Amino acid sequence: MIKKIIRGLQDLRTISGRDDKAAIVYKGFMKLSCLEMEKYRRNKERKSAMQRVTNIDARFSDIERDKKALLQSLGCLEAGVTAPAKRDGDGHKQTPVPDAKSFKIKY
Repeated sequence: MIKKIIRGLQDLRTISGRDDKAAIVYKGFMKLSCLEMEKYRRNKERKSAMQRVTNIDARFSDIERDKKALLQSLGCLEAGVTAPAKRDGDGHKQTPVPDAKSFKIKY
């Protein structure tokens, strides 16, 4: 009588440990597609940030133009004074502010 070999779970052959050439190529293309998607997202973020910077720069230009127009309408630019003279609480004149860039608002 022929003796039959009994095999257990550890004797089962699987493909999990093998290096399949098709799987390696597939993984490479998958990484490539992930990198392309990230590049696309980062490019959209960059365009959005650049648009925000452009909007901020435009607003700075508007502010400077409006500030200059207001100072001209007050007559401060012709006299060489960049801001009108301040008055204290009693109505007495204080010294004029020499530089409009150092203008500060106190609350």
